[in-house]
Amino acid sequence: QLKLLESGGGLVQPGGSLRLSCAASGFTWDYYTIGWFRQAPGKEREGVSCITSSGGVTKYANSVKGRFTISRDNAKNTVYLQMDSLKPEDTAIYYCAAGQGLQPMCVSKPIISGMNYWGKGTLVTVSS
Repeated sequence: QLKLLESGGGLVQPGGSLRLSCAASGFTWDYYTIGWFRQAPGKEREGVSCITSSGGVTKYANSVKGRFTISRDNAKNTVYLQMDSLKPEDTAIYYCAAGQGLQPMCVSKPIISGMNYWGKGTLVTVSS
């Protein structure tokens, strides 16, 4: 059974850091583009960052560029999102998703419609 499981969320003060992990099971991870998305209360889900199957291409939303870093370890079937200099506006549920196929998945940022599988999310709260 294909699964994506996010972890690493929590409460952090403004300016702090968190590292999110997305672990996969039940499918061949290496061939999938992975995206991180987030959804804040009362807002639509938005793309945060994505990484192609080889890890050779990474993209970031303008709002997180320079503060977040995405990486993957295919041997561990895991993708990471290092989040530094966190701001209150980064507060949201963060989801990872996997996509494979010819549809656009990772252009200037990850694309929701390009993803085939989703995790259940992990909550990140940035507050003093």
